[in-house]
Amino acid sequence: MASATLAPSLRDQPHDTGARSSDGERPPALTTTVPREYVHRNALSEVFLTDWRQDAADTWVVSAQWPRAHSFYGPLHGLHDPILLIETVRQSGILLSHVGHGVPLDHPIIWQRVRYDLAPEALRTAQRPAEIELHVTDREMVHRGKRLVSALQEFRIVCDGAELASAMLDYSCHSPAVYRRLRGEYSDVALANSRAVPLPEAVSPALVAREHERDVVLSPTDRPDRWQLRVDSSHPVLFDHPVDHAPGMLMVEAARQAAQAATPGCTLPATLECSFSRYAELDAPIWVQARTTGQGDDDRRQVEVTVEQHGQPVVSAQVTCVPVP
Repeated sequence: MASATLAPSLRDQPHDTGARSSDGERPPALTTTVPREYVHRNALSEVFLTDWRQDAADTWVVSAQWPRAHSFYGPLHGLHDPILLIETVRQSGILLSHVGHGVPLDHPIIWQRVRYDLAPEALRTAQRPAEIELHVTDREMVHRGKRLVSALQEFRIVCDGAELASAMLDYSCHSPAVYRRLRGEYSDVALANSRAVPLPEAVSPALVAREHERDVVLSPTDRPDRWQLRVDSSHPVLFDHPVDHAPGMLMVEAARQAAQAATPGCTLPATLECSFSRYAELDAPIWVQARTTGQGDDDRRQVEVTVEQHGQPVVSAQVTCVPVP
């Protein structure tokens, strides 16, 4: 089992190699990403966090950088992909569970709920990567003995000095043994993937504001408001590493794409909230449905997205779509 005793912030580790600039001065402190293990990623290119520090007993500041281009979370209409915000919140919650609350690195982190509410104008791209700062407050930290078992964290997120979003993440932490008991035979990653349903065809990428078919997560049905989820385990971002169920970020992307399909034109998910009821298994079709529930005076459109399997709810999402600024 991995140790819960983790290294201090990389910012505090010595980087001086004796190098000097032409005027004899030391260069500024070097920057790198946090270890990929701290955010449960295999690919270094998918690690967006660069540093963290504790601000007070129950508050933290996490730094991140968003690239100007990305193979999946790429800018559109001059705006950063808002789902990149969810991925950065996801990584921050996992990081702090390990470095701040002693959760061992091999413990699965399971979502109950995730939400953001953003200012679309603050997503504008610049001629350099975006510098992100997440101010995180621990709200409801539940322990069993000394071990963290669940957490609710609130985020205030700043992009290049401008207020970008507020967010919330509610998750639980499980030991590998508890996770195996919860999942039964589905905890066997190889077995779960061997039973996966064939990948269905994709809807038109333009319908869901995607450029490439490989990034489309919805498959058409005989209804315009209902789709089969495309669970492509070969996708290098949504499936950064093998898993035994359809991952949470795939569900978030499905909610975004379904909301986009339900609100034709150039729209942006300004608010998004997903609640997770159960695991979505790989061995049976997963269905996504979108319903427009209202429209505000400022052209905001409310969309309710449901994901179900075997007739039971898996995820429910509420998305507010606004015209792209």
